[in-house]
Amino acid sequence: MAMKDLKAVPEELTFIVSDPKGWELGFVRDVDSVDLDLGDTNDFELQIDASIWSPERYSWRNRIYIPGTEYGGLLEEQQTSTKDNRITWRGYTWRGLLSQKLIYPPEGQTHLTVSGDANTIIQDILGNRFGSLFCAETKESGIQIKNFQFDRYCSVLSGLEKMLAAKNARLQIVYRQGNPGEYGGQVVVGAVPVTDWSEELECSQDGKMHFTTKDSRMGINHLVCAGEGEGIERKILHLYVQKDGSIGQTQYYNGLDEREALYSYTSVEDDAKLLEEGTARLRELMNYKQMDATISDVDVEIGDIVGGRDRITGMSLQKPIVNKILRMNNGIPFVEYKLKGEE
Repeated sequence: MAMKDLKAVPEELTFIVSDPKGWELGFVRDVDSVDLDLGDTNDFELQIDASIWSPERYSWRNRIYIPGTEYGGLLEEQQTSTKDNRITWRGYTWRGLLSQKLIYPPEGQTHLTVSGDANTIIQDILGNRFGSLFCAETKESGIQIKNFQFDRYCSVLSGLEKMLAAKNARLQIVYRQGNPGEYGGQVVVGAVPVTDWSEELECSQDGKMHFTTKDSRMGINHLVCAGEGEGIERKILHLYVQKDGSIGQTQYYNGLDEREALYSYTSVEDDAKLLEEGTARLRELMNYKQMDATISDVDVEIGDIVGGRDRITGMSLQKPIVNKILRMNNGIPFVEYKLKGEE
């Protein structure tokens, strides 16, 4: 496989602050620290010495961002400490704002179902929910969606992530500046294929990277799914974990090796839905391997895949990045990544 262009974390990452309409007010160099979380809490915090705080630069709904990246968000919560002489601003990141809007089913229908190019669907979902702040990537993604059904009243973020995950793709979110001297920077949301960095980037003792591993074999491997109905009329579905970790309806583990649990989902009427929800629940309960890693010298995105190998136990995993945390103290950046635990 050809080597990919694995980017290093830039030595200098500088935020810009703008007013609510995108008029840029300058670089953010007068703050003590920035802590920005992507993929978990999807929020940020910046701390400023009260003696140098500027109410014009740091005010309600002002934007902070690093152009060309996902790092950024809106200032929406202020806290002042007279004891520490410090002002703290907090807000949601762009990804966090996507989690604050819901996808509604069309009138008279139970679910929204979509087909077409992923970027066109993203544009339809965004609509004017965020005014002019958010827009979809105008170029076609090449990722074709066919009859994808969103969960009822899911968030825009979770809905789009689930839609793209089914196509081995991910959301790409970047802030693009407007023309110099003009309003109009925008958060651009698009769909891109997941990149597998596992051959170029492997977290192991060889690489001097810090990580922890867990191999849990205490999980459930037989889930009794109970749906709608009463007594002998109640829908019952048996799901079993197979030797290769897949889930089916044929029993593999028996005797001492069998671990059972009940999943009661009385509101489901459809057999297919009971199968879908039961499978998702069993994945949460079954045996799993997990690796948490901190990777400090490369730049990869949420959803992309990296590899991990534990020389001590021999455990090896390829997992997507699910959490990306940017911390800056006195202008010095540090980016921490966390991998998804296999459920």
